[in-house]
Amino acid sequence: MKLRGDNALFRRSELLGLLAFATLILVVLPAALDIFRLNLVGKYLTYAFVTIGLVVCWGYAGILSLGQGIFFGLGGYCMAMFLKLEASSVENTKIQSTPGIPDFMDWNQLTALPWFWKPFENLGVTLAAVVLVPTLFAFIIGAAMFKRRVGGVYFAIITQAVALILTILIVGQQGYTGGINGITDLRTLKGWDIRSDGAKLTLYYIECGLLLAAIVATQLVTRSKLGRILVAMRDKEDRVRFSGYSVSSFKIFAFCFAAALAALGGAMFTLQVGFMSPSFVGIVPSIEMVIYTAVGGRSSILGSVCGALLVNFAKTRLSESFPELWLFGLGALFVVVVLSFPEGLAGVYRSSAPRLARSFVAKLRALWRTPMTRSLDHELAE
Repeated sequence: MKLRGDNALFRRSELLGLLAFATLILVVLPAALDIFRLNLVGKYLTYAFVTIGLVVCWGYAGILSLGQGIFFGLGGYCMAMFLKLEASSVENTKIQSTPGIPDFMDWNQLTALPWFWKPFENLGVTLAAVVLVPTLFAFIIGAAMFKRRVGGVYFAIITQAVALILTILIVGQQGYTGGINGITDLRTLKGWDIRSDGAKLTLYYIECGLLLAAIVATQLVTRSKLGRILVAMRDKEDRVRFSGYSVSSFKIFAFCFAAALAALGGAMFTLQVGFMSPSFVGIVPSIEMVIYTAVGGRSSILGSVCGALLVNFAKTRLSESFPELWLFGLGALFVVVVLSFPEGLAGVYRSSAPRLARSFVAKLRALWRTPMTRSLDHELAE
């Protein structure tokens, strides 16, 4: 892996940051936290997949999407459908009117499994659908909007509208989706009990591995020529278009890339938490995901991940004490960060770290020279 030069995949500071982060999530946190707290960290890390995608979509391509909950939810629902079908075997549902179908379908007087549920009886198809279904949906939205040069605040509002429509659709079709309660009571994955402590620890490490792979894949995109074109398109879209590049195609790619990562996070959320509901699909969670990215730094991959961890940690702590005020606090945090620190915590670190490092080195040199000077003065006095 190259470390030097303009075309290096990771600069030295970036590589050190990645190694420190990997050590934190793979070694320090599992050793310091009990399984409940570690599972909570795993839940926070599922949102990091979304923030990494937003770095490409919003930070580099300049596309503000306020509907990333759509793709997070679709990925989570795809995984939940497989797990629910496995939990709804004939033996487990023999007390129902129609054994062999999910309980909420039986409650709503369905007598057969809907056709679009049947592919999710296969794990391989499910894993493919986790990424392909949200990505295809993002492609349809992106092609419809970007080909017509719809962007900026108009695109952000449209993604909000789509998130709201999808939420209403999920809630309204209770017999097919579980309605407002979502898909719950998920127990096993190919006979493996995902509710046990050992399974939670294994899933945590799998998620960490996927997250590190997503970071490297995103770094490949941002450090390549494609990443430079995305930045140029963000700053001077007309110049990129006049240079002969298809701006709409690049925007569609960035939007679909972010959707695929968000869907992967949604699938891991379902495995970590054990359910999926429409409350993770709508406008509020989508805006929260943007706030995570803004706080961490929309142009920094590791910064956005840290933003997801820090804001979710604060949300857990503060919402327990002030549940009514948390959303106001979150909104205020977003306003303060955007106005005062437009580059987020990563920007603060980049501007402050060199100064602090120089100050630290100067103090070390002063401490080192003081004993040497005293010794020299003592020798001269003798």
